[in-house]
Amino acid sequence: MRSTSDTIACLGLAIGGIFGLAGTFVASAPLRESLWTIDGVGIVVATALLTMKYQRLGNDCVAAGFLTFLAGESLLLAGNAAGLQASVPSYVGGIALWAAALIMVSVPSTFALWMRFTAFVAAALFFASAGMVLWGTPLLPTSSPLPAAGYPFLVLTFAGWIWTLVKPAR
Repeated sequence: MRSTSDTIACLGLAIGGIFGLAGTFVASAPLRESLWTIDGVGIVVATALLTMKYQRLGNDCVAAGFLTFLAGESLLLAGNAAGLQASVPSYVGGIALWAAALIMVSVPSTFALWMRFTAFVAAALFFASAGMVLWGTPLLPTSSPLPAAGYPFLVLTFAGWIWTLVKPAR
């Protein structure tokens, strides 16, 4: 039987994935900022609950990874209302923390190999994006191919985490 916390974490990840991707593809700045705010709140709630779950299970690296993801998402959330250009500093800090978090969550064999793979790909793309901005490349959160190429891998990872939470225990 699934706990209420697992159900809420699933909903938060699903909302984060859906609204985050949707926000990337809309042209309206107020709509994008609204979608990304909903996305960010869902992910912060989900990763807070996942931190507690994996800490209780004694999986400190995974718990710390989810806590690090929460910190990164909080930076992203803080920059949303500033608009795309003004949000770049908090965005770079946020995706760098996302990347570190994805690695921390995926190094232990807690999750299936395919989820760990999608997380590592997303992490590499986000680290590359952060590095490019730090070295002077003018990237926005909506720039393509980077950082936009990382978002589908991140959402696939979220789908895997949701699947892990909802699959029947063996």
